Parts: sequence; structure tokens; C-alpha cells
Amino acid sequence: QVQLVESGGGLVQPGGSLRLSCAASGLIFNIYTMGWYRQAPGKQRALVATITNGGNTIYADSVKGRFTISRDNAKNTVYLQMNSLKPEDTAVYYCHVKVMGMTYWGQGTQVTVSS
Repeated sequence: QVQLVESGGGLVQPGGSLRLSCAASGLIFNIYTMGWYRQAPGKQRALVATITNGGNTIYADSVKGRFTISRDNAKNTVYLQMNSLKPEDTAVYYCHVKVMGMTYWGQGTQVTVSS
């Protein structure tokens, strides 16, 4: 079974930083895209950032320049460094893996940005 274990969420003040981690296990294939999506109450789940095995990245316009996605292939782990956080970033953040046309999701970790 594929399992995605997320960590790093929490409560921070505007302008603060958090780093999310997602460790994947049970993946048979070694070529896959990992990323982060987020969902705020009453809103649809939206892409935050993705990264391929080769390191190609995609960011939502709302987080460009503030968030950085990276991965450690040896550890099958993807990270999301979030800086200059805004209240609008408040959401449940979900780790995402896409491999061979299949999609897997983490359980979600809450990020709250509030003063």
C-alpha cells in the first residue's frame, strides 16, 4: 500500500514560516511527481506546487516567490518551505503523488496563519 505521511503544519503569525514534509512509502515505481495542494473551508482543493523527479517545478501564482518545493529522492520525501505566510494561506495542505496515472493523497495537515 502507498502511504503518505505529512508533518510540519501548525499555527503561525503573518510573515512567519513553516516547512511541510511528506514521506512516501510503498511506491513500486521510482518515477513520479510529488506536490502539495491545499483546501480552505468552502473552497475547492487547489494546486500549491509540484515537482518532478527531474526537479521541474510548478507553483501557483499566489505562492510564487514565497514557497519553495523540493524533494529528496533517496528518502522519497517532498518538502514545502513556506515563507512570508499570509492569512490567505490558511488551509489544509495535502501531499500528492502521481505515478503511472494513479493519484495518492496524504491525510492533510492544517496550516493556520493568524495574528
